[in-house]
Amino acid sequence: MRNHVEEFREDLKEFDEITDKFYKKEINVAQYKGFSGGFGSYAQRGGSASMLRLRLSGGEITKDDLKFIADSVEKYDISLTHITTCQSLQLHNLSAAQVCALIQESFDYGIITRGGGGDFPRNVMCSPLSGVQQGEYFDVLPYAKEAADYLLGFIKTVKLPRKLKVCFSNCEENVTHATFRDLGFTAKENGSFDVYSAGGLGREPRMGALVASDVAPDKILYYIKAMVDTFTAHGNYENRGKARTRFMQDTLGTEGYINAYRDKLTKVLAEENLDLSITLPESAKQGDGKTLDNPRAIPQKQPGLYAVSYHPIGGSPKPEFWRKLYDAILSMEDVLVRLSPDESLYIINLTASEAEKILSLTADSANNTFESSIACIGASICQVGARDSQSLLHACVERVRKENLPDGVLPKIHISGCPSSCSAHQIAPLGFRGGVRQTPDGPKPAFAVFESGCEIEGEEAFGEDLGVMLESEIPEFLAELGNEIASRNMTYEQFTAKHHDKFMEIVKKYI
Repeated sequence: MRNHVEEFREDLKEFDEITDKFYKKEINVAQYKGFSGGFGSYAQRGGSASMLRLRLSGGEITKDDLKFIADSVEKYDISLTHITTCQSLQLHNLSAAQVCALIQESFDYGIITRGGGGDFPRNVMCSPLSGVQQGEYFDVLPYAKEAADYLLGFIKTVKLPRKLKVCFSNCEENVTHATFRDLGFTAKENGSFDVYSAGGLGREPRMGALVASDVAPDKILYYIKAMVDTFTAHGNYENRGKARTRFMQDTLGTEGYINAYRDKLTKVLAEENLDLSITLPESAKQGDGKTLDNPRAIPQKQPGLYAVSYHPIGGSPKPEFWRKLYDAILSMEDVLVRLSPDESLYIINLTASEAEKILSLTADSANNTFESSIACIGASICQVGARDSQSLLHACVERVRKENLPDGVLPKIHISGCPSSCSAHQIAPLGFRGGVRQTPDGPKPAFAVFESGCEIEGEEAFGEDLGVMLESEIPEFLAELGNEIASRNMTYEQFTAKHHDKFMEIVKKYI
């Protein structure tokens, strides 16, 4: 990625000029959004502050990256950092001068924000424990990084109808949603990839179409180029609401889309030379002879090593966390940080003794499944958000904590502030999407409720819309539901499978 820094550096002059015009009120929010998004920056709600999104391929953060983040947080007194569901890191509440300076410093360091928003190839996603996860088919991160570097080359050469999200999955957990993204590569036991295309969440969601099977990993760039060519040939340049890749399944039909993609692929295979030669990374690090039993300490496939999970409530670590983490891991051999699509992060390649230190440092982590719930940044910051997802999540956690419920009686919920589905509410066991409900006293803040979504490869399902629930009543709904399930000594999954009628009885009291 750092090879592209000079290619985009000249663009920053224009970013500074347009940002200055926006903050002087010479252009409006919509005009600025159409420009700044391509640089990974958006004005926050109200237009008095900005956000900058750091593009981190596969969600990986090295120690040097971590130092840059910690230095930036301190230098600019950044009050809010947020881990996104696309494995990027957002730095919030920046002034015009700060966002212009910080984007320049990011480029100087080697972190490119170009294409972090707008109609461009976005941050390439990857299973966060790729390379260390027990039971994975193979390490897909090196291929995700190559894909990320390749896709940056299209930013100044190809005009896409809308954004393009590419991701890689190392096992059937499918945490990156590779089977229903614009383009997804799913690892297989035989060391190859299946390739899915033209899927996506949001309005009118679609599962991806299987366009290729048993693809050799060193051939992935051909399939990416075919995706770009198919999108530019058949994507909708006239109607932005229909310009995402998933709508090509409507205009062409699913089989027609598959044929169109394969036609482009045949041409690319014949005309391009895009083979990869990758040497997979190896580490000689060994454990320290100790073992560790903690639900947040995950044994790696490397004997004696652990990955520690950390999920700050709402995916927003305290700003000082980044410095504390950097100081803690600086002397630890081969330790890396990986951001996860569920707004958590993993610190990997730890010995048991090192893991104990990181567990202590991250003691404010969500301590059960429910507290690990996902919420987008919400309407208090997002221009297009309808509801404040973060506020609702914190209210729900606070209410449920009072009940002291056993882990598992409530699932990990997903809360999106609007239909864009940034939290992926449509594939959650229990999801919420911001909106409004009409009442005798007039319209009130509310959320549509979805159930029975699933992201696991082979079991994918979009949730069923059950109706609309007042925002103010959702915490009480969850408390009542949790107590009912706990009284039966069941998990949420067991309860909804065996007593769905009782589940719906509780839901209907609130919708």
